[in-house]
Amino acid sequence: MNVITDALCPFCGCLCDDITVVVEDNKIIEAKHACMLGSAKILGHCRLGGNNIETHHTIKEPMTRVDKNSNFKEVSYDEAINEAAEILAKSKRPLLYGWASASCEVHKKGLLLAEELGAIIDNTASVCHGPTGLATHEKGSPSATLGQIKNRADVIVFWGCNPVQAHPRHMGRYSSFARGFFSEKGRKGRKIIVLDVRKTDTAKMADEYVEIQQGSDYLVISALRAILSGHADVVPASVGGVLKDQLVKVVETLKTAKFGAIFFGMGLTQSKSRYKNIDNAVSLTFDLNSFTKFVITPMRGHYNVTGFNQVCTWETGFTTAVDFSRGLPYYNPGETAANDVLNRNEVDAAMVIAADAAAHFPANSVRRLAKMPLVQIDPHWSATTEIANVVIPTAICGIEVEGTAYRMDGVSLRLRKMIEPTHLTDEEVLERITQRVKELRGE
Repeated sequence: MNVITDALCPFCGCLCDDITVVVEDNKIIEAKHACMLGSAKILGHCRLGGNNIETHHTIKEPMTRVDKNSNFKEVSYDEAINEAAEILAKSKRPLLYGWASASCEVHKKGLLLAEELGAIIDNTASVCHGPTGLATHEKGSPSATLGQIKNRADVIVFWGCNPVQAHPRHMGRYSSFARGFFSEKGRKGRKIIVLDVRKTDTAKMADEYVEIQQGSDYLVISALRAILSGHADVVPASVGGVLKDQLVKVVETLKTAKFGAIFFGMGLTQSKSRYKNIDNAVSLTFDLNSFTKFVITPMRGHYNVTGFNQVCTWETGFTTAVDFSRGLPYYNPGETAANDVLNRNEVDAAMVIAADAAAHFPANSVRRLAKMPLVQIDPHWSATTEIANVVIPTAICGIEVEGTAYRMDGVSLRLRKMIEPTHLTDEEVLERITQRVKELRGE
């Protein structure tokens, strides 16, 4: 039996680094301290019980099929990689999408493949926190590490997010309940404000819940800024379904904080006004810094979706949705993101890696994917598997392979290898696909 301490949980953007993993016969039998979601992922690929049932539908062998109507047949890695390379090499405009549940080392290999193919490379941020990147371009991001927030914050705002369900240990480790150097009282020493369109489990735990009318976030932020700047007289009696008196109360709480933190999620990024919501929220944060110390941080979902944005920016100068067809990186959200090119029927082949596009894309985009040659690289069976032509299973990053990942606050952490892999790694598969593409192109 082997006990691994201080391991990282490769599930969500919290990247909890206090996990104790117990390994026996190259199988993980226990994941101490992890939440239910993290534990399910860490334990999920293991056989449980005497009937050898594998949870999470782990893919055992590479598979191919002639077309979408035929059944899969198991093949060797060489055959699957060759088939994938042929699909991508023959494509005039391929799309490489996903990357959120893979290490930064994998991201770099993917960018090299995209450059070789002249492809469009995009990650899951384009359908979640892509607007956050756009707002950061325009306004910057007055942020802080989660450790700073844990140790200093006495006012926490959750806007359009529900960490109780999506990031179960966030409130205990970093925000609401965490005891820090200057916040010894934990929850008793903090005020929690939740702004959302519905009373979530997080909202039920708040000191102040502000229910906003759907799509009115920008208006409410603007009203808060007006009140903060001393122009409450121009604010109407109700804004976005919120009474002016409640907005005034919220502003007083914010401006009198010793250290405040705003966490926002897809309720802000994907509602009406999209990136302008974040732009306005960042401006509110700047305004609050005239009175006290305030920071703002996105609640990123997959454990390394932030990492792809980091690596993509190093390598190309842009965060995501990068088009290499011109021979150099080109970026224009609304034009080069995955759903944009799919809706315009511009791509003729796709590769989805470390994500499940078919489960999360709009129906029209999924129909487009289903009609074109599609390669999936992922350890688990998913909705994307159902419409793929080639499926290549890989080792699970953060469990069977070590690597680098970025926490939601932009802090890089090292993923531990817990057990020996039974499949090739994502890096190995991408290297072999890239080499085979070069061979097919006579390079």
